[in-house]
Amino acid sequence: MFLALLMAAPAKAAGPLDRLSQAAPSLDRRVLALALQARTCAARSGDVGERLAVIDYSRPSTEVRMWVFDVAAGRLLHAEHVAHGRGSGENLATAFSDVDGSHKSSLGLFRTAETYVGGNGYSMRMDGLEPGFNGRARERLIVMHGANYVDPAQAKRQGRLGRSFGCPAVRSEVARVVIDSLKDGQLLFAYAADADWRANSPLLNCPHG
Repeated sequence: MFLALLMAAPAKAAGPLDRLSQAAPSLDRRVLALALQARTCAARSGDVGERLAVIDYSRPSTEVRMWVFDVAAGRLLHAEHVAHGRGSGENLATAFSDVDGSHKSSLGLFRTAETYVGGNGYSMRMDGLEPGFNGRARERLIVMHGANYVDPAQAKRQGRLGRSFGCPAVRSEVARVVIDSLKDGQLLFAYAADADWRANSPLLNCPHG
C-alpha cells in the first residue's frame, strides 16, 4: 500500500539548474550553477530576459564552449564554438582584462543590447554588469559577431581557433541566428577559473536577503 502511495505521489518539479543541465549535459553543471546565480543576483536590479548564454573559457577553443538557453522554457537553443581574445592565450584562455587595447576577453555577466552592421557584419553590442571585470565592454567595442576564423575544422588542423580582439566571435554561418536569439536585454555569462574574479565578482558574491 505504501509503495503504491509513493508511486502515485507527484514528483518534485525540476528547477532551472536541473532542466538546463539535462538539456546541455556537456556543460559543466558547476559553471551553469554560477551563471544562474549571477542571473538571479542581476534580476534584483532589473529585467534579465528569458535567454542566457554561457561561455566556459576554461575549455579549449577547439571544443564547443558556448551554450544559449531559453531559461523560461528550459531549452537549449544553440551549442557553439566561440573565439577568445588574442591577448588571452592560444588554445586555452588564461588571461582576462577589462583594459582597452589589451585584446583580452572579459569575464562575468553581460547584458546584451542593440544590433548593428559593421566591419564584422551583423553584430551585437553588450554592456558589462561587473565593474572592474567587464564594465568597459561597450567602450572597448566588445561585441558578438561572426568571423571566418571561427572554423572548427581549421582549429583541429592548427590546434586552436582563430582569435578576436576580445570579442566572443562565433561562426559566420550561425552569427545572425545566435545574435537574434540573444539581442535586446538578454544575458551572457563568461566563465573561467580565475581566482580574482571568483573572489570579487559582485554578482557571484551577491548578499542574501
